[in-house]
Amino acid sequence: MDPATLIGVGVALVAILVSMILEGSSPMAIMLIPPILLVFVGTFGAAMAGSTMADVKKMGGWMKQGFMPAAVPPAADKIQDLVTLAEKARKEGLLALEGPIKDIQDPFLQRGLQMAVDGTDPEDLRTVLEAEISAKKAEDKVAAKFFTAMGGYAPTIGIIGTVIGLIHVLENLNQPDKLGHLIAAAFVATLWGVLSANVLWLPAGAKIMRTSDLQAAQMKLLVEGISEIQAGTSPRTVRQKLTSLVPPSEAAAMAKAAA
Repeated sequence: MDPATLIGVGVALVAILVSMILEGSSPMAIMLIPPILLVFVGTFGAAMAGSTMADVKKMGGWMKQGFMPAAVPPAADKIQDLVTLAEKARKEGLLALEGPIKDIQDPFLQRGLQMAVDGTDPEDLRTVLEAEISAKKAEDKVAAKFFTAMGGYAPTIGIIGTVIGLIHVLENLNQPDKLGHLIAAAFVATLWGVLSANVLWLPAGAKIMRTSDLQAAQMKLLVEGISEIQAGTSPRTVRQKLTSLVPPSEAAAMAKAAA
């Protein structure tokens, strides 16, 4: 699991709570059930209204994608796996990969190699694998868009909560001793709307897209590796070609580790 999102959310919340304490306020002042309920449930309802039921059923998986995504393995590990497979295929033939394929943990790589071993036409193999990458990116985009929508709705829902609270304030103008507390409580909804949008929902959407980009880049690297193995390219050339596809900073780290 990549903990960056949870750590970032934690840091942001701690900063908010510490600033409240330094200002002389109590963090418990914002722990009011009505505005929290309105903002979170109302925001989800608004986002749900703009989606389909099929999308909503995926919400659990999307939450995991946004806040607890699987860590993307280093490109160096994938390149080494492909080079090892290229060495075996070069020495013993493509059919020799039939056994090692069963031990591969990456489903995408496993499917691609199996297609190569089965004699799939190189162009057809590439087309199928690239279509799978495009489909995954499209699905991830839907998930990210849902959270981004929540990030857009939350502040407005918070303002609605504040307006509701101020209406209650106006109903109690004959009780001046309660006005300060009521006004403060009214603005808690706006706080939760802005806070949830910028600390939870927008970062979650951004994390899904960033993770999706990293995974897609690695899947493209695997496609190139599978194609080179299928073509019988030498292991050294496979390593050089795949290394050229990774970001320069990562390629430099790989070269440093190999030295």
